[in-house]
Amino acid sequence: MKPPYDITPKILKQIRSISEKIGEVNASYLSKQSPQLRKQNRIKTIHSSLQIEGNTLTEEQITALIENKRVIGPEKDILEVLNAIKVYEKLNKYTFSSDKSFLKAHLGLMNGLIVEAGKYRKQGVGIIKGTKVEHIAPPAKNVPYLMKDLFEYLEDPEELILIKSCVFHYEMEFIHPFSDGNGRMGRLWQTLILMSEYPIFEFLPFETLISQTQDDYYTALAMSDKSGKSTIFIEYMLAVINTSLEGLLNYNSRVLKDIDRLEHFLRLGLSEFSRKDYMNIFKDLSSATASRDLKKGVELQLFESIGSLNKTKYVG
Repeated sequence: MKPPYDITPKILKQIRSISEKIGEVNASYLSKQSPQLRKQNRIKTIHSSLQIEGNTLTEEQITALIENKRVIGPEKDILEVLNAIKVYEKLNKYTFSSDKSFLKAHLGLMNGLIVEAGKYRKQGVGIIKGTKVEHIAPPAKNVPYLMKDLFEYLEDPEELILIKSCVFHYEMEFIHPFSDGNGRMGRLWQTLILMSEYPIFEFLPFETLISQTQDDYYTALAMSDKSGKSTIFIEYMLAVINTSLEGLLNYNSRVLKDIDRLEHFLRLGLSEFSRKDYMNIFKDLSSATASRDLKKGVELQLFESIGSLNKTKYVG
């Protein structure tokens, strides 16, 4: 059975905006981020997702752990980070529509932290905020069947990946299939679902924005619970994704280096091109900067120049 939600004007607007930004990513130099930027974004992802769960380690400490350096901090927090590093490093080995992959990822994230790592819960759970019960999860005996239905929904070819990822995230949090680690699994699996169609999401740290808007995140979950539909949560998550993509586009346009631009342009495989062709790819580039880039390309023997001034052609 398809999980319930409504398509609202806000959702349609966000999907259009996200699609435009993904198009800009795919049509420009952002589809292949530098290893350094990918590393930075991975650190932000791990830091933000675990910070939401109360982890106290900083981005600097997480960087040190990635580099196999010694870090002083709570043993539990260090283990959470080490587990997350291992899981995110092999993200491409998981299958987003497989419950076996899902349980394997949970085992990786929660190994050594809880006894039931990699297993669905066997007892009832509720979420309590202060003295108030926010959410009573479905009975434990129903969890395997509910998760089976949810993974079958992921295989629906008619459903947009953007919608699927949000619906899965919400429904999984509602089912609360594990005794612990549900939040980080919801965010991890949304990333994996999005990656199946848009590889850029492997290194897009939208968890950072969730961390910065935690109250809105939990409010969207709670309001969706009360309405019996994931609509409000879909609106929230699409806005987060859209803002994160906008931040990525703005950041990359500021920091991209000449060699990065040249490497991307050469991947287009043009046998002959002009400065105008180069500037058509990098639309925000000034003519002076484009000329400097191309001069450097010639100096590095990436291609040769023929002619002079505005009649110069470049050949590989």
